[in-house]
Parts: sequence; C-alpha cells; structure tokens
Amino acid sequence: MHMPEIAYVEGAFMDLSEARVSVEDRGFQFGDGIYEVVRCYRGTPFALEEHLARLERSAFGIELSLPEDAHRLAELAVEALRRSGIEEAVLYMQVTRGWAPRNHAFPETVNPALVITVRPARPAPPDRATLGAEVITVPDERWLRCDIKSTDLLPNVIAKQKAKRAGALEAIMIRDGVHVTEGASANVFAVKDGAVHTAPEGPRILSGITRSIVLQLARGNGIPVVEGFFAPAFLAGADEVFITSTTMEVVPCVKIDGRPVADGKPGPVTRALASAYSIKVARCTGAAPTT
Repeated sequence: MHMPEIAYVEGAFMDLSEARVSVEDRGFQFGDGIYEVVRCYRGTPFALEEHLARLERSAFGIELSLPEDAHRLAELAVEALRRSGIEEAVLYMQVTRGWAPRNHAFPETVNPALVITVRPARPAPPDRATLGAEVITVPDERWLRCDIKSTDLLPNVIAKQKAKRAGALEAIMIRDGVHVTEGASANVFAVKDGAVHTAPEGPRILSGITRSIVLQLARGNGIPVVEGFFAPAFLAGADEVFITSTTMEVVPCVKIDGRPVADGKPGPVTRALASAYSIKVARCTGAAPTT
C-alpha cells in the first residue's frame, strides 16, 4: 500500500506534492536557513533529541530564532511521521529566516519558516557492508563555519557530483591540501594500529550525530579514539577507512581515488562498530539489527 509523503508548511500538514513555499523565502534566495535529517526505524525517530539540540546550536550560530521550542518540534516531527504511516523513513526539518523582499541584511520583521517532510528511507545495497564502498578525495572549498548545518550546500553538492561521476559513494574533503576534514555528506574515520582517528569538533567539520554515537561506542568497547586532524597520506596508509552519516550509518571504504585501502576489504574495527551501531538502533527503536 502506498504511504503518503507528508509535509508540514505554514503550520499545516499536507501531502508533499501540495507543499509550496514563497519565492521570497530567504532559504531559497540566500541559503539563509538550517536543517536536520533524522532517520526513523519502525516508526520511531532515532536520536531525535540530539538532532534537535544541534538544530538549536545551528540557529544560535546564524542568529535565528526557532519558531518553536525543542519539545514542540519533537511533537511535530512525531506527528508528521505518524500521519505518513512510513515506518522506515527519513524525516527532514528545515528552518529559514522567513519570507521577505530580497535584501542581504536581516529583515527587521520576519517570521521564521518551518518545513518538515517525511519520505521513505532508501535501503542501502545489501552487499555494501560486506564489500564496502569507493570514495574519492576533493579540495575542501566550503566556508569556515562548517559546524553550522546550513542549507547553503553548494560546495557539498559539487563534491558529491564529482563522486557520482567517478562511480564513488562519497567525496572526502582535504582542507588546503593538508588536513582531512570530512565527506560531502558524512564524517570520515581512519583506523591505524587499532585506533580510530577522526577530525576534531569545531568550525572545520559538522559534528555528526552518528559520528558522536560511533565514538561513544568505540570508547565503550575499548577501542582507542584520537580526535585530531590527519594528513591525506595518513588516510591513504590507514588499515581501515569508514564514513558515517544519519542515512548511510557506518560504511566501510575499500578504495580511495581508485587505490585499495589496505587489503581492499572491510576491516574488523569497522565491522565491529557497524554492528554495535545497528544494535544500539535496535535497542532504541525496536528495529531488527542489520549486521
């Protein structure tokens, strides 16, 4: 049975096909907005509280007042999911500064615009966990506040298109040719001598919700964690490489720029963390573990 893709716009729920926003919306005109993506399993949003906390941080970072508090936003998210009837879903929440005549400076009187959508989650290829994925590297050409989850994603879009043309899943970004930061839509991890290395929190990366959970799981399972920038050469010489995101979860990377990572197969640390993440999701949502 077809389940409706749901949208919440201007305080009303509707079928996604009927949803519209103004051409004067500052998100459309300037990318003046923020967003979150929440994966839902068996009709339950996973890590919703953490996503809403990051939405609040992003709003503060661009001097934007959210139209509702976190409790009400959570209620709206759950209601949108319920109305859709989609159990395995991706819930998208966006807040822009609102609709006003085009002018770069903030309008003096404007109401923030909230949009929520619910769509079916697209399942990953069944062999991705066992065979891994290919990635490429690209220059990191983004602005200097990557910790804000802004709707202004043009550099990410271009990087993702380069990955697609190369037949790769993701583009890993290199800042100034020196530091590995993150992927176009994922955080990046390198495993060396049993330790997990990843770029530190701060303005150079978006600290992913999945990233934080995976690091907690690593530490809880006695896997050493090093949060610090590392060079492209370190990435190329790693024993394992993996990426994480809300929608992709934990994905082993077996080739970078066409060259195999170690033996070209998913490694034991990546497999262990993917399994631990799947079990945590299952415990929090009732979903069946996938690994």
